[in-house]
Amino acid sequence: MSPEQFSSAVLTWYDQHGRKDLPWQQGITPYRVWVSEIMLQQTQVSTVLGYFDRFMQALPTVRDLAEAPEDEVLHLWTGLGYYTRARNLQKTAQIVMREHGGEFPRDVEALTELPGIGRSTAGAIASLSMGLRAPILDGNVKRVLARYVAQEGYPGEPKVAKQLWAVAERFLPQARVNHYTQAMMDLGATLCTRSKPSCLICPLQSGCEAHLLGLEIRYPIAKPRKELPQKRTLMPILANRDGAILLYRRPSTGLWGGLWSLPELDDLDALAPLASQHALRLGERRELAGLTHTFSHFQLAIEPWLVQVDSPAPGVAEGDWLWYNLATPPRLGLAAPVKKLLKRAADELNAGPITGEQP
Repeated sequence: MSPEQFSSAVLTWYDQHGRKDLPWQQGITPYRVWVSEIMLQQTQVSTVLGYFDRFMQALPTVRDLAEAPEDEVLHLWTGLGYYTRARNLQKTAQIVMREHGGEFPRDVEALTELPGIGRSTAGAIASLSMGLRAPILDGNVKRVLARYVAQEGYPGEPKVAKQLWAVAERFLPQARVNHYTQAMMDLGATLCTRSKPSCLICPLQSGCEAHLLGLEIRYPIAKPRKELPQKRTLMPILANRDGAILLYRRPSTGLWGGLWSLPELDDLDALAPLASQHALRLGERRELAGLTHTFSHFQLAIEPWLVQVDSPAPGVAEGDWLWYNLATPPRLGLAAPVKKLLKRAADELNAGPITGEQP
């Protein structure tokens, strides 16, 4: 297929079968496209749908996002993971308000200078919301193109990525770039899927090298596998008589940056100094079922302990600490495993008093 035949086949398919009812396709603006693209990084459409609607309801404009408390932004993001994305969203919104008069720059290079916006996200914003001719190379498009040309090498390697960008540029049409961009994403999401591609109904099958070779599943070449390192931590769930749990805000950089979390200890011996720091008297404690959380670069085994505590000043905490009321939880950004553990703690406390080991 020539580039013209390629894009024509893609657009014809899109007109008949493409997705046109996704929430960010309604009332298209650079802001809505940008938020959806950031949410869709590492996350499936089905998961993003609810988050996107809630986010837009709470923060409908770039100004609203720029001026929102960070805790509100992180709260709306809780459960989506990769929280640096949420912090970069707010940083970018503030820059757009401060340096660009509330309007996103109409230039791919200028867009990539904003925090958290790479070349592919910039291309999506430019093509989908501004009609500018700009290629994208998200996970779905990468899979379609890598199969079409039977691209050797792992696409995460700069040399291979450069070759795929050249392919993306070559097939980009002169007109209807917004529909073409959406069509390529849809093709990857609905037909050219990772494990069971629907080649027989794909508009590109006649020119697809991987299909002609019968090697669709081989492409794109997978990342060389490495065993994930294992780490462990003990998380005490300190519950006062009011059923509130002691949390602290993590530093703004690093793992779960800016989110509220349970304390992390090496072992139970570190519990007494933590209690002393907050003038707490330790009561009964019980180990809860462990939880393993997988990050992109390691696995964390969490050993949770539910601990009853008494405080001379209940409900009062200092600095980056707070008592989290399980009955009327505040709108805070919580690390995903912490959210699960708080739910477990609420179930345990509702079932009756803590019984178990004495300190």
